[in-house]
Amino acid sequence: MLADIINVMIITHHREKLINAIIYFANHTKYCGKTKLLKLLYFLDFFHFKQAGKSVTGLYYYAWEMGPVPKDLFEELSGNMKPDMKSAINELPGEGFQQIRPKKKFDSRCFSNKEMKLLDDISFIFKDAKADNMVESTHLKNEPWDKTLREKGEFQKIDYMLAVDSELISLPYDEAKERMEERSEMYKILGVD
Repeated sequence: MLADIINVMIITHHREKLINAIIYFANHTKYCGKTKLLKLLYFLDFFHFKQAGKSVTGLYYYAWEMGPVPKDLFEELSGNMKPDMKSAINELPGEGFQQIRPKKKFDSRCFSNKEMKLLDDISFIFKDAKADNMVESTHLKNEPWDKTLREKGEFQKIDYMLAVDSELISLPYDEAKERMEERSEMYKILGVD
């Protein structure tokens, strides 16, 4: 029973963060269509993992030819929106530019100060960028998407540990790995995927 409650809390919290990050990016950047949104979320999750050892949204990204893609969200936005997503954003058109249009107001309460700063910084950096102009940023040599595509191949899951490097803002590799393993063990004990 307790595991079920904690499972719902964890999933709901990730989901709440995901939906609010979508609303935030749609409100704070121009040309925020589906493709640009997926790139913004990738930066949010991987920059946060680099600094804190965990993603913000809990999404898993895959190395597709055109860049990193959170496959489950891509599929949801492509036609099977869950009720909570439908209540937060308008359904996307099937063809052409797929503008993200929020129905709800952004709720900052589910984000830490660090997460809010990342949302602000990423929005500022890519405010006027179109998705096509962001491709270079997600395709940099030796970054997680590039490493995964070269070493594992297309459609393979991108390991968050690839975000950890020798930059000062990055957690040491061992500490990031330990945090990830502890979280994974906790989820396993609680029966959370």
